[in-house]
Amino acid sequence: MWDLMVKGGPLMFLILVCSIIASAVVIERLWHLWRAKINTKEFMEDIAETLKRNKIMLAIDKCNVMPGPIAEILKAGILKHDRPRSEIKESVEDAGLHEVPRLEKNLGVLATIAHVAPLLGLLGTVTGMVRAFQVIEQKAVVMTPVNPGDLAGGIWEALITTVAGLAVAIPTYVAYNFLVTKVDGFVLEMEKSATDLVNILGTKRTDDEI
Repeated sequence: MWDLMVKGGPLMFLILVCSIIASAVVIERLWHLWRAKINTKEFMEDIAETLKRNKIMLAIDKCNVMPGPIAEILKAGILKHDRPRSEIKESVEDAGLHEVPRLEKNLGVLATIAHVAPLLGLLGTVTGMVRAFQVIEQKAVVMTPVNPGDLAGGIWEALITTVAGLAVAIPTYVAYNFLVTKVDGFVLEMEKSATDLVNILGTKRTDDEI
């Protein structure tokens, strides 16, 4: 492996750094999303039943115990349970604006690496070919025949960096799309839960007034 790194030239070390960063981001995001995943339907039913029994503090405590963005959004709405429907909705939306960036954290880094890694590989291809033609030029000046071995260094650099760049970019791009899909799923669940909560609190407030 070290021999390939050396033959690939200095750009191989940049590609290696990209692969390490991408791996770290993917592992961290998978861990974060796994911890944030809950049974939304079951939790929502539990919160709804608690609110119907007018146990507001118990519902807030359940949100505090439950990890993830959905619980935080529901908590923000429950804290405004005695306010008009518009204020409840606004509070929930504000909470969502804070939670979504947390879900999307570092996804931009993955997208950047997925685009930059193959470009680094392409740059390595160009620099490798430049090295090969420099050898040809030097041999031509002294009227010396060019052997395949003389071009091997430049060709190695051209091929290895291309392969390395694509080897980093392809799985990174797949991981990025996978994580974006997961985040989109979370956002949909958050929106549905927020709507359900606003409807529950709105109905409860109407019943209390009656």
